[in-house]
Parts: sequence; structure tokens; C-alpha cells
Amino acid sequence: MREAIEHNLISELSGYSKISGEVKYGSENSRIDLLLQAENQVNCYIEVKSVTLLQQQRGYFPDAVTLRGQKHLRELQNVVESGQRAVLFFAVLHSGIDQVAPAHHIDAHYAALLAQVQQAGVEVVCYGAKLSPDGICLTDKLPFFID
Repeated sequence: MREAIEHNLISELSGYSKISGEVKYGSENSRIDLLLQAENQVNCYIEVKSVTLLQQQRGYFPDAVTLRGQKHLRELQNVVESGQRAVLFFAVLHSGIDQVAPAHHIDAHYAALLAQVQQAGVEVVCYGAKLSPDGICLTDKLPFFID
């Protein structure tokens, strides 16, 4: 992920000169996966989630009830409300998935909260990813449906 950002392979996340990982932030004592910074730009906080659950070509997140994931969504909304940028990045790790959606049928609270934070300005970005012995390589941008 970090290398993809450094090489401007994710257009939504280009233009930042500094990338930091596992930075403490927020009122709930969280750590953000990536913090992007640049002069003359607001900070960009990125929470990365892996999508592996496939049902009828659609990838779903989460695949189990996630109180921690709910906390991350609240923190991202607080980032946006403070005037910064927040991105929820879904790395899709199953080649059969061609779109992503929240798993209402698994964690209805997370799904409702995700709709709320997206409405508040948290950006949702989804990319396919291929696993290899050398690491993870991002592939195509995938659509996200809140339905």
C-alpha cells in the first residue's frame, strides 16, 4: 500500500510528500494505518481493510461483527469533522470479487455507521489486490455500493 502511494499508483491518494504508518490519533486512542501529509494540503488519514468474503461476485466487509471497525469509522468521521481528509481503503484480496459493499447481514451496526460516515465525508476507495511471494500488488479500482 505504502509503495503504491509512493509511486502514485492510487490516483485518489497522489500528491502527498510524506507517508507515516501506525500514527496515534483520535479521541478513542487509535492508530491510523497511514497518514499522508504535504505542504498546502490537509492531512489524509487512511484506514486499510482487507476484503475476502465473496457472495455472488460481491465482496463484503466485515466478515464478522467488528467493534474495533466501528471505532475506526467513528474516528474517521471525527477526522473529517476537524477539517482533515479521511479515507477507508478496501484492499480486495479475492479475485472473484468485482464490487464491494458493507455486510449488513453480518454487522448491521457497522453497515449503518459506514453509510453515516460516508455521508459525512469519509471517502471509500476499493482496489483489487493480488497476493504473491513478493507481497501484495494492487490491480483495478472496484466500485463500492452502500445499499
